[in-house]
Amino acid sequence: MVKKHTGIWLMLGALFWLVLPVYAGNSWLEKGSDTLKFFGLIEEKGSDTATNIASGAGLSLDEIAAGLREALRVGSENVVQQLSATNGFNTDKSIHIPLPENLSMVKTALDKIGYSSLTDDLELKLNRAAEAATPQAKKLFLDAISAMGFEDVKAVYEGADDAATQYFKEKMSPDLALVMKPVIEDTLSQVGAVQAYDTMMDKYKALPFVPDVKSDLTFHVVDRGMDGIFHYMAQEEKAIRKDPVKRTTQLLQKVFN
Repeated sequence: MVKKHTGIWLMLGALFWLVLPVYAGNSWLEKGSDTLKFFGLIEEKGSDTATNIASGAGLSLDEIAAGLREALRVGSENVVQQLSATNGFNTDKSIHIPLPENLSMVKTALDKIGYSSLTDDLELKLNRAAEAATPQAKKLFLDAISAMGFEDVKAVYEGADDAATQYFKEKMSPDLALVMKPVIEDTLSQVGAVQAYDTMMDKYKALPFVPDVKSDLTFHVVDRGMDGIFHYMAQEEKAIRKDPVKRTTQLLQKVFN
């Protein structure tokens, strides 16, 4: 019996070194692992990592899917609540919306002659518009979560810390921009941003030898507003994956432990 086993291992050892050059570009660990996989001595990880995790943790795939959806619902609701509050955008250095870049020369020119209050007022109103439009994201998040298929759930569960956020960006961005646009247009008008812009530009154009400048305030606020929403969605997602304190329900604790 010993001789028989010895012969088998000698044969496998010889085959190991015959196959090894095929993996010359890999590390020695990868070479050995791939060679053993080649001979079927160890199983190669398939795409069903979620299935393996579920089995090992005593979870069903339905529980994983439900837990992930609940995590994303909780996270998205937290983000919407945070950013739709007064100063949700305005006083947050991470997502504060500045004036559009092409208005920087206007700001510089007016600051020099003592009219910085005009540009500051407009900037405040841009952030107020984003805060007012953020609640529109809530339904779209819930719709995107409900529409997640099994493969989507697996990819997000097994993915990077911001895998769900990237999924939301892909699925939600066009619709989110569409529903935020009219709200931001109305809000820019209601909070006096349009009037503030006109007043600022009238004062700027009265200066000698300044180039003509135009800017689409609505597009700018929509674009930067979505950036702010997804910025904090990524943070919420990472926190739920990593921080037990963020797992506020039994299902989240069970799935993400």
